[in-house]
Amino acid sequence: MTAPEVRIPRALAAPAPGWTTSADVIVVGSGIAGLTCALRLRERVDRVLLVTKTVLDEGSTAWAQGGIAAALHPEDSPEEHLDDTLVAGVGLCDRDAVEALVTEGPRRVRELVALGAEFDLDAEGEIKLTREGGHHRDRIAHAGGDATGREISRALIAALHRVIDDPGIEVVEHALVVDLLQGGSGAGGSGSESGTSGDGAPVVGVTLHVIGEGQLDGVGAAYARAVVLATGGLGQIYTSTTNPPVATGDGMAAALRAGARMTDLEFIQFHPTVLFLGEGSTGQQPLISEAVRGEGAFLVDASGRRIMEGRHELADLAPRDVVARAILETMREQGTDHVFLDARHLGGDFLEERFPSIVASCRSLGFDPATDLLPVAPAQHYASGGVETDLHGRTSLPGLYACGECSCTGVHGANRLASNSLLEGLVFASRIASDIPARIAAGELSDVVVPSVPTHAGGVVGEGALLDSSQRLTVQRAMTAGSGPVRSGESTTQTAAELARLAAMPPSTAAPGPRTWETTNLLHLGQVLTELAHRREETRGGHVRSDFPDGDDAQWLRRQSVVVAPDRSLTVTERSMP
Repeated sequence: MTAPEVRIPRALAAPAPGWTTSADVIVVGSGIAGLTCALRLRERVDRVLLVTKTVLDEGSTAWAQGGIAAALHPEDSPEEHLDDTLVAGVGLCDRDAVEALVTEGPRRVRELVALGAEFDLDAEGEIKLTREGGHHRDRIAHAGGDATGREISRALIAALHRVIDDPGIEVVEHALVVDLLQGGSGAGGSGSESGTSGDGAPVVGVTLHVIGEGQLDGVGAAYARAVVLATGGLGQIYTSTTNPPVATGDGMAAALRAGARMTDLEFIQFHPTVLFLGEGSTGQQPLISEAVRGEGAFLVDASGRRIMEGRHELADLAPRDVVARAILETMREQGTDHVFLDARHLGGDFLEERFPSIVASCRSLGFDPATDLLPVAPAQHYASGGVETDLHGRTSLPGLYACGECSCTGVHGANRLASNSLLEGLVFASRIASDIPARIAAGELSDVVVPSVPTHAGGVVGEGALLDSSQRLTVQRAMTAGSGPVRSGESTTQTAAELARLAAMPPSTAAPGPRTWETTNLLHLGQVLTELAHRREETRGGHVRSDFPDGDDAQWLRRQSVVVAPDRSLTVTERSMP
């Protein structure tokens, strides 16, 4: 059985835009990356439009339990942070991107504090630092014990509210990005002078669907000199994930259809310790932060044997892919669907003070970390790949930028080092906010042109193949079975065939709308992810192949990228790493 050829439409079927708006820059997303970028851009351009899918604080950032990693301690150094990141990435990190992350990171974290973020402090009044998997130093800053993401989100939203009456920034909530608007060769700036830009038609805006709670209604067209995607991950592509319901890969899928280069999509991080709620549980699952193991908890099987002893020098604090793989091997060998996390020896008082949110969540589900072994199993957590960018956040399409989880800066390689994600969003959003104004001043990003008739990115209703939202669980089950934590040539072929069947369903069965667009986005990303996972015949980082259980540097020390051609076919390229 051979995998079917993948063909991706260049746009989603959608109603013609009924309204228009414009700004110098459109930022899509309100996590740490989107909020940081919008706030910094507001200081340097005339008008920023910030759009978010639901409300400002419902993105993935608010769910980040672990923390934010940075070399803040005098005994730590960016060089050591760099080394740990490169090791976790298993040879596929872009070293220049990692150097930017670790050298600029400490300053960006301190800027968050100046903005109002309140991190946990030690007895001397300094930011308290802990350790997580893959780190050889205590360099993880937390807030509220296990509510770091929520505190960072709170501080950034508070800063936004302080300038909300500024005519230089407009916020539209309940706005789903449908597709990117593209102009001719002269619009949007050449972008070809550096980095990855210049491969396709310039991006000059987006089509948005705003539901009634927003300021506008229905589908409209928003135009800008530049568009920044900060739309988060694609966790809802699997049956079980730690991601919120909004994580349907909308920005990634829109960039894919527009012809942007997508890289490293096969590297999905499955968090080792997600609370197991029983067979058949789906959707967002409770995460047991790696920080719990950082404080001394450890993994055991049903007999009490410690799983990680002898497997890695860092034992239970090994990189996430190592721990997840050990759990999966134990489950397979013992015929079980979960293992256990033992935190009982840490004591109830300590657990309640250090991890109040986790303890409350566990107890609400009938588990007490102070007295019970916690059943855990790996679940989807983070996408290491996405829309490829250079060090300035520029993509392969002129006028289009990306940051945060929807982007692929090269920082993560084949596996994300714990707590590097918030830092990446912070650092590269700041870089974008410096690059765009400089390019506007240099005349490299064209003026905004709003046509008399709004541009229509997709076809009319019925022309594009949309997948009805009733098929979402079918997509998720196919991805989990064949392109999930453990893959093989056979499993990815079967998944590709199932996704091709869904893609070939008559378009008349699905009417355009948010749930249908989200489901179709998951389908498109699943097809591409499965294609790249099928091609990578080795095990590396988050990508585990049961038929190729070993890494193969001689053949696979390279990264895979994909572009959707004008005829809807996929062009896959490989680039060797130094």
